[in-house]
Amino acid sequence: MTIKITVLCFTLIIYILILVAFNKARTKYAGGKVGAVINLILITVVLLFIADYVRMFDTYLSENILFMLQSFFRAAALAVLAFGGIRIAGE
Repeated sequence: MTIKITVLCFTLIIYILILVAFNKARTKYAGGKVGAVINLILITVVLLFIADYVRMFDTYLSENILFMLQSFFRAAALAVLAFGGIRIAGE
């Protein structure tokens, strides 16, 4: 097993743990500001997961395209978190 696959498996486990924990919290704290924050965190984690796993397509896409896709998904995750946080704080 290569180092790349080992690191991706390790991050996959971390992402799954985060998603399971926050999904359970979402069912417990449905509604209100806490529920909205949990949804923001879930969306952010999913977008960061996609950004990390874009690297799986390195045999099909050039390095520049991969970097662009990774940057796009990371920026989207941060934008969702920032604008959602501003919206929730403004309520």
